[in-house]
Amino acid sequence: MIKALAISLVFAAPASALTLAECDRTTHVSHGGETGHRDVGGARVVYAEWWSQEGVFTNLVIADCAEGMVLTTRTKEERISARTPFDRTEKAVGILETELAVSPSLFSFDRLAQALKGTGRDIEIAALDTEPCACAAAYPGARVWVNPYEAS
Repeated sequence: MIKALAISLVFAAPASALTLAECDRTTHVSHGGETGHRDVGGARVVYAEWWSQEGVFTNLVIADCAEGMVLTTRTKEERISARTPFDRTEKAVGILETELAVSPSLFSFDRLAQALKGTGRDIEIAALDTEPCACAAAYPGARVWVNPYEAS
């Protein structure tokens, strides 16, 4: 019995752990992807989504791997919509850094969304049903996901 348990544990263990660096990837053949994955503590990760075909945008993404929630905001856009082009990425990252510097018990997506108003555009807080790569890398097993991350 113990031998069978030991064998099942060996086969259940991943061959190699996923790293945050491996999460930098192109998700839409040469014109869209994710980059800059970072573990910011408290079971939270940050990264950017980018797009560069027929226009350019960057979204700042903050995911809570334990709660399964995500905040996304557009920080850069050019030729995507009728809006005037803008790039507020540096300012949005500064706001995020300020919010993260606050005690982890005071950090909240609602508070961050409020702080980003007027800087980030299209701020959205939503539940995640699919595990982001950065959560799989930095906080494997932090929660049971409806759709666990799978490298494609």
